[in-house]
Amino acid sequence: MQIGVLGSGSWGTALAKLLTDNHHTIHWWNRSRSAIESIMAKGHNPNYLPTASFDTSKLHLTTQMQEVIEQSEVIVVAIPSAFAEGVLSELDRNAFTNKTIVSAIKGILPGNNQLLNDFLKTTFDFPLEQYITVMGPCHAEEVAAQKLSYLTFSGIREDLAARTAALFKTDYLNTVVNRDVFGVQYAAVLKNIYAVGAGMAHGLDYGDNFRSVLIANSGDEMANFLRKAGIINAEVGYIVHGSTPDTTEHTNYAASVYLGDLLVTCYSLHSRNRTFGTMIGQGYTVQAAQLEMHMVAEGYNASKCMYLLNQSVQSDMPIAETVYRILWEGLSPEDGFRYIESVLV
Repeated sequence: MQIGVLGSGSWGTALAKLLTDNHHTIHWWNRSRSAIESIMAKGHNPNYLPTASFDTSKLHLTTQMQEVIEQSEVIVVAIPSAFAEGVLSELDRNAFTNKTIVSAIKGILPGNNQLLNDFLKTTFDFPLEQYITVMGPCHAEEVAAQKLSYLTFSGIREDLAARTAALFKTDYLNTVVNRDVFGVQYAAVLKNIYAVGAGMAHGLDYGDNFRSVLIANSGDEMANFLRKAGIINAEVGYIVHGSTPDTTEHTNYAASVYLGDLLVTCYSLHSRNRTFGTMIGQGYTVQAAQLEMHMVAEGYNASKCMYLLNQSVQSDMPIAETVYRILWEGLSPEDGFRYIESVLV
């Protein structure tokens, strides 16, 4: 099977490593000719996860995205959500015909506040049946270090999701399959917002006790949004296994792809959203924090996208809304968290 990877940041590099460690040859798009030359010469991505090593015989690297797409049956999209719409819009409308797309985007495309599958439908008439998401508590840095991790592959076609998951499964990566395409994507968006909030609390010098209450309330807020948005799989303590042992039809929201991903993103020192939030809590402006990090914190744009989306869903989201107001409306972190203190239970 011919597999393409679009994106060479930390997550794209980690997924490329999983595929090549599982003995697949990949077509890999990278904007930088110098980075391509370095990877092929040294077996490492010089800009992201430099400790991750590659068998270069399994890499076909190019700066031409169309070339990767044409040569691949399965295409992994690992472009940051803030840039994906602009990059993909340059392609021909028929570019993805008869392809399977695996979305590794943990954010909403900000142009029209769309999930990637909605953008693909409106722009390329791409069918949801050929769309798989890969989500879960899986920091790229730990994948590079080959530490045991879990990823959930979601698709409305269980057979396609299972076949896709098998491409990535290694002795250090376990896979789970479910059908909750929309729920896992919204959960991935929201956990980044809450991780920014957890970072803000750390930057404001709140202790572990407060942050545990903040994150527990964030999990409840996330589950409430999923239910209000019509995601029926967000049920607590209710799991019905599908036709294969690693498949769930109704997924407990406290499972790895929902609450597990929220926890690791809020607590881990690898979390760029937590780091970004910590800097805001310490008094950095948004622009200064972004310049200092040199990396994209998905929670920044996600906070605005979810604020706008929730105008129609009308879920009660005081934590996510306060993070939005701090980042986009100039509310001070101190005032924002005094309000959050009053609504936590």
